[in-house]
Parts: sequence; structure tokens; C-alpha cells
Amino acid sequence: MNLWLWILIACALAYLTKLVGYFVPAKLLQSPRIMHIAGTMTIGLLASLTVVNALASGQGLVLDARIGALAAAAVALWLRAPFLVVVISGAAVAALLRLLGWG
Repeated sequence: MNLWLWILIACALAYLTKLVGYFVPAKLLQSPRIMHIAGTMTIGLLASLTVVNALASGQGLVLDARIGALAAAAVALWLRAPFLVVVISGAAVAALLRLLGWG
């Protein structure tokens, strides 16, 4: 099988997964337990995507300025800074680290 066939199969499976969601009864979706699970899965997915984007480059792991930016953003979030301050602090730390020659 070639790559395009696998891509089409993955697209079809993604579409079917979304389509199956429309057939789930509303009563099940309004359950507090399901709402909690859905919220937790969203947080986990976002955290994993953030880590993968910060640590991966191609097929390998890298330690560069993105790590410092992620740490600075985490500290700003911990201090309950506004979102714009979180983004700017992460970008500033990444720029400073790159200026210093790290990554």
C-alpha cells in the first residue's frame, strides 16, 4: 500500500469517528462523569501537544531555547499573569536564549 492510500484511510476513520459522535445520546453526554472525563482529556491533549512541540524536531528530541520559553511561560502562568504577558515572557526568554547562542 502506498502513502496516499494510508492517508485516505486515516481521513475516512477520522470522519467516521466524528460521525459516530452525532449518534451518542444527549443524556449520556450530559452526565457529570462524562463531562469531567472530556474536560480532563482536553487538558491532557493540549499539554502533550505543547510538550511535543517544545521538545521535538523531526524524529529526535532537542534541547534548545524552546525549553526556556516553556519554563518562563509556566512560571508566568503559575503567577497568574494575563495570557498576553505569558506569551510575551516566553517569546522574550526564547529570544534572549537564542541571542546568547543556546539553540
